[in-house]
Amino acid sequence: MLFMPQLNPVKFFGEVKAELLKVTWPSKNEVIRLTAIVIIISLIVGAFLGGLDFIFTKSIEFILKK
Repeated sequence: MLFMPQLNPVKFFGEVKAELLKVTWPSKNEVIRLTAIVIIISLIVGAFLGGLDFIFTKSIEFILKK
């Protein structure tokens, strides 16, 4: 049977803090720029999919009316 080592919360949170200090955080300008890119791409993809949905809906309506 496997035994889990005894967990020490103080040691755990100390290790978490040490790892967070190693992280290279993005600058404010980089966050703003990348967020804007994500929003723009999401709008483009949404418009494209909405357009496809509209075209397919109108096509199906046209076919079923005949």
